[in-house]
Amino acid sequence: MKTYIVGNWKMNFTVGESSLYLHKLLQRIKTYRDIEVVVAPSLMALQPLSLQVDRRKIKLSAQNAYFQDFGAYTGEVSASQIRSLVDYCIIGHSERRHILGETNKDVRQKVAAVIRNGMTPILCIGETAEERKNGETTDIIRDQLLSGLSEVSSEDLDKIIIAYEPVWAISTTKAAKMATPDDIKEVLDLIHKLLKKTYGEEDAEKIPVLYGGSVKATNAEAYLSIPGCNGLLIGGASLIAPEFNDIIEIAKQVRA
Repeated sequence: MKTYIVGNWKMNFTVGESSLYLHKLLQRIKTYRDIEVVVAPSLMALQPLSLQVDRRKIKLSAQNAYFQDFGAYTGEVSASQIRSLVDYCIIGHSERRHILGETNKDVRQKVAAVIRNGMTPILCIGETAEERKNGETTDIIRDQLLSGLSEVSSEDLDKIIIAYEPVWAISTTKAAKMATPDDIKEVLDLIHKLLKKTYGEEDAEKIPVLYGGSVKATNAEAYLSIPGCNGLLIGGASLIAPEFNDIIEIAKQVRA
């Protein structure tokens, strides 16, 4: 299985800045057969970057997509409208769940739409600090994971990526709030156990499971070395070309 290094640019960079930054990345990044590098620019930048990107080095992802393929949904962009531009689409990111109010139903419909349109959904799941404090992590992970995959057929399981993204560990520089490898391993083990119980061991092993939450070059090796971690979903560090490239190089070293 490949190692996935996914950079989520969130609502950063203008279209011009995105193009310049992608140019910097393409100059730095080497092509590795066993490392899949993915970046998720803002929606406005997807079309021009799709013409610029070297897909041997970097694949493109959308940050979101609507679950209907067409219709009277003002302001939305469907999976069918972006399928010619990207290979991946992030679905259920914690910021969409907790800031924009996306429900498990919204997420599972979007996952199905992304697969229906020939892309790979990166399904994000994770608990808040309050849920963790109250001992609800297992229930939250189970509900978000199994609901998000509930409209996916067994034939399409190899088209899914799961990203564990604890909300309490995102965008933090405070050591007390950083997720430790032991914290992450506990939940990754739970995710793998749920997948195997639901789909069987053979099918479950087709699904990559990533970690995302304040990932930096200084902690990437520790996270990538966790058994069952197949890659990283990176926010702020993906906006800094040297650091993002360092993480890719670290991934290659861990794979060696």
